[in-house]
Amino acid sequence: MGGNGGSGTNAEKRPNELLGSWFVRSGWSKGELARQVNRRARQLGANHISTDTSRVRRWLDGENPREPIPRILSELFSERFGCVVAVEDLGLRAAHQAPSVSGVDLPWTGPQTVALISEFSRSDLMLARRGFLGSSLALSAGPALIEPMQRWLVPTPPAPRAEPEPPVVSRRPGRLSTPELDLLESTTRMFREWDAQCGGGLRRKAVVGQLHEVTDLLQEPQPEATTRRLFKVAAELAELAGWMSYDIGLQPTAQKYFVLALHAAKEAGDKPLGSYVLSSMSRQMIHLGRPDDALELIHLAQYGSRECASPRTQSMLYAMEARAYANMGQPGKCKRAVRMAEDVFADAEEWDDPDPDWIRFFNEAELHGENSHSYRDLAYVAGRSPTYASLAEPVMRRAVELFSTDTEHQRSYALNLIGMATVHLLQREPEQGATMAKRAMDVAGKVRSERVNTRIRKTVDTAVREFGGLAEVVDLTDQLAVHLPETAEAV
Repeated sequence: MGGNGGSGTNAEKRPNELLGSWFVRSGWSKGELARQVNRRARQLGANHISTDTSRVRRWLDGENPREPIPRILSELFSERFGCVVAVEDLGLRAAHQAPSVSGVDLPWTGPQTVALISEFSRSDLMLARRGFLGSSLALSAGPALIEPMQRWLVPTPPAPRAEPEPPVVSRRPGRLSTPELDLLESTTRMFREWDAQCGGGLRRKAVVGQLHEVTDLLQEPQPEATTRRLFKVAAELAELAGWMSYDIGLQPTAQKYFVLALHAAKEAGDKPLGSYVLSSMSRQMIHLGRPDDALELIHLAQYGSRECASPRTQSMLYAMEARAYANMGQPGKCKRAVRMAEDVFADAEEWDDPDPDWIRFFNEAELHGENSHSYRDLAYVAGRSPTYASLAEPVMRRAVELFSTDTEHQRSYALNLIGMATVHLLQREPEQGATMAKRAMDVAGKVRSERVNTRIRKTVDTAVREFGGLAEVVDLTDQLAVHLPETAEAV
């Protein structure tokens, strides 16, 4: 049975009506769901999973599959419907887990933050299975997510003052020198550049490994200033590990790393960095169809960094606020946030202090890209409104122009080409849409990003659904089979 046995006796089994309801609404056949489960299991490294049509029928009849299948089903249905579909929503039993593995409500103390990051990154590395941690990770949303994150704002009680240490001539084992710390920080910058150029699929394991090494250093005695710098490095690496996990479709793993990054940023005393982590969490919530949660996270970020964030960081937060309002269908508030993002960004060039490396990506191209996506999202929420699509078009075109000459941010270039294609489809211009989608496929071949690939597939599906008889769209589907052949992968 390929390791897919269920629990419970046949006499106790009743049809799983919840799973059946989601399954019917998905439009999938039993064979298609089985193929998707097998494909995702292989991505997670669970190669013992071999699901077939009869096994899916047993789940619908009430059999409770063993992990990681409940988690895989949760992720597949969440992606299908654009919202969080928890294991319990599917009428399945989640495996019992320790809070440190499954939840986001974690203790806000330095030693426990280090221990939790160490535990999570070690599990990720040991299994070498792209986020398969041996037990179900549930996505948190709503109050279960927002309320623990609000504790980011609570001041940390001052640590007791230590006695001054006598000067030492030679460095004790375990103590980091300034050049070693500088090298750690430059390595983090290098990882971030790789991610922007190549996507999250290529270097995620290396980032997680580096993060685990930093937690080892944090468990050794270090001067207070060194400890703060190490926590800052840990926060940046955990955020990047989360971002890369998000980029390749490992949503629960991504959320866990984001939460741990926020804890590390708090220990580092770096409020702007904490606000950046919250903005990444917000972007994930928009992706998962939870704009209300996204807005709460952005407001937490804005409030927490209100006195210390640079204009570039503030502009990015306003742009993300606009995305949240757009997806909530609030055009007035969305447009106001877009204007604020533009106005504050204009001050960035006159800012005297250098920006931290993690916000350097937010350039003029990224600003236009975010704002145009807000207008595009408004068009979708407003029933494919041509008015909002026409607002998006010139801003998106400018983003594409700027990214076309930016060799450092290939993934952003691909995402904005796809965005431009969707705007053309909204404007009933399928020929231009097909042209942009083909350009996106060319760029997508240079990055390993499931997020990019998924958006290309969805855009092509839309083009086929609405303009399937057009020669350019027929050719587009042929190009998709060449550029992204895994969509037709046989299982």
